[in-house]
Amino acid sequence: MDGLVTPGLKGLPSDSRPREKLLARGPGALSDGELLALLLRTGIAGKHVLQLAQELLDRFGGIGGLLHTGADALKAVKGLGPAKRAEVVAVLELARRALAQELQQKTLFESPQAVRDYLQLQLGARPHEVFAVLFLDSQNRLIALEELFRGTLTQASVYPREIVLRALHHHASAVLLAHNHPSGVAEPSRADVDLTHTLRSALALVDVRVLDHFIVTRDHAASMAELGLL
Repeated sequence: MDGLVTPGLKGLPSDSRPREKLLARGPGALSDGELLALLLRTGIAGKHVLQLAQELLDRFGGIGGLLHTGADALKAVKGLGPAKRAEVVAVLELARRALAQELQQKTLFESPQAVRDYLQLQLGARPHEVFAVLFLDSQNRLIALEELFRGTLTQASVYPREIVLRALHHHASAVLLAHNHPSGVAEPSRADVDLTHTLRSALALVDVRVLDHFIVTRDHAASMAELGLL
């Protein structure tokens, strides 16, 4: 119905349509707004699809911010109905899966930025704290990521025994720990450091190494190893 009341891509001159431009000149010729407009296809009443696409980018801080945005946040955008939200969320999930596949095929330390991107896509937009563990094989390739705990994360609410059991289940040789800070401050607290040391000691009993602990926000993923806290 959107297309009946507001200009979509077909209403543009042929040389200005993102799809035709992409096919003729390649995706690199399109702006972020044009690529997003291709995904959305139609605007809303009184707002062209290109304008809607640009407003989404402005609202969420560019294409990176939009990809780190959860489905709930998209519900607050006027005119972005279930179909369009589903399409944006589907692209987000494809990005997650592509990064996960890369990390399963490569040693994590060959692509540290991919690790950060993956964690930001998984955890960065969460409105509550989530504690996740990346289980790694003997070559430091990703076996699985599991979200194990939610809520206020302390030594009392994150259970070392559960993490040890999951590491044994996956036959993991090492782990990366990660949790998000919904406040947006990617800085480890004293409690984060204490929790990391507790988990490192527990996992060492079964010969599983803790390689790092990331503090994740929408815009950043801070490495405790890089900060000298591990």
